[in-house]
Amino acid sequence: MRKNFALNTLSVAVLLAASGNVLAIEAASIDLGGVQFTPTLEVSERYDDNFREVGTDEDSSWITSISPTFVLAAKDRVNLYSLTYALNSETYHSFRNDDNVDHHLDLDAHMEFSSRSRLDLNAGYDRVEQTADTETEGVNDKYHTYNIGGVYGYGAKSATMQLDFGANHEWKRYDNEGGVNDDQERDTTSLSATAYYRVAPKTRALAEVRYSDYDYVLNSSTLDSDAMAYLLGVTWEATAKTSGTAKFGWGTKEFDDASKDDADKTMWEVGVTWEPRTYSAFTLETNRYVAEGSEGAENYIDTTSTSVNWNHQWSSFVSSDLNYAFINEDYENDREDDTNRIGAGLTYELRRWMSVGVGYQYKDVDSNVSGESYDRNQYQVTLTMGL
Repeated sequence: MRKNFALNTLSVAVLLAASGNVLAIEAASIDLGGVQFTPTLEVSERYDDNFREVGTDEDSSWITSISPTFVLAAKDRVNLYSLTYALNSETYHSFRNDDNVDHHLDLDAHMEFSSRSRLDLNAGYDRVEQTADTETEGVNDKYHTYNIGGVYGYGAKSATMQLDFGANHEWKRYDNEGGVNDDQERDTTSLSATAYYRVAPKTRALAEVRYSDYDYVLNSSTLDSDAMAYLLGVTWEATAKTSGTAKFGWGTKEFDDASKDDADKTMWEVGVTWEPRTYSAFTLETNRYVAEGSEGAENYIDTTSTSVNWNHQWSSFVSSDLNYAFINEDYENDREDDTNRIGAGLTYELRRWMSVGVGYQYKDVDSNVSGESYDRNQYQVTLTMGL
């Protein structure tokens, strides 16, 4: 749900999301005196043979998910405002203690003050409970986040030069019993500046600088740090059947604790979509970045990910989705994990407002640390409905 305006990074949803519905239903809205109310409901049943993501003594279960979403949207000429609330209720039929409900709330605004001046704002709240890769075996990991951020853009869309300035602040807090993962609680402040230069009608070169400050709540934490990113690249729209953004550069991470080794890495963010036909699209995403570490273990994780996705609409009501992703996580303490994900999905649009989908996802993690390797299979049927 969360939009990180300040970082302005490429989406990694293809890496993380299970295959599911591809064709989006055309949900109708209810007019509430100039405000549009759009409810949708997704109900799914899936079988997960290793929902805790462990190498031995795997727990499997049928899981029922009920996910309603409610959107209030208003438009004032070119200005747009929306309030979105979504929850996801999961019932684990073989392990009822793992039943949980996630909550997501987002407030978004897009305002254009003139043809050269615009502002995007976002505020959000997430309350999440996870069963996979938890700190305490067999106990769900609970946390919540708040964020507020925005991007101010200057320069007409047709102008030679454009500038974007972003800022974002996020608070992350854990809700586990016994203080589990309290050492991971942090406040993150991010700033960014991006300059665009038009080199062709639909192509712009860019230069970007980003700064992030990681401030951990516990005074005893040694993970407080400042991170910088310097990127050059290009972005293009619908040029010769392709569109995308490619950024390459350098990233640094400096810890407040002088005894820790700082990070100094090349980085990149690339996302390209190729549409050989109007009904078929291939998407390639690859990026490299430094992820946060954990107290008493690694200081940071050098992460490289690459994904490929093929979406094909076989008819006006049938579509398929195939995806593959590879993730390499090089831990600063010499641990290294390689993750392979394979997903497939098929969606049938029964009505304008209703679709049914089937999906499968396989995940395999190969680690050089004993007990950290595992595989996971998920099979899912999903019904999506609107008005």
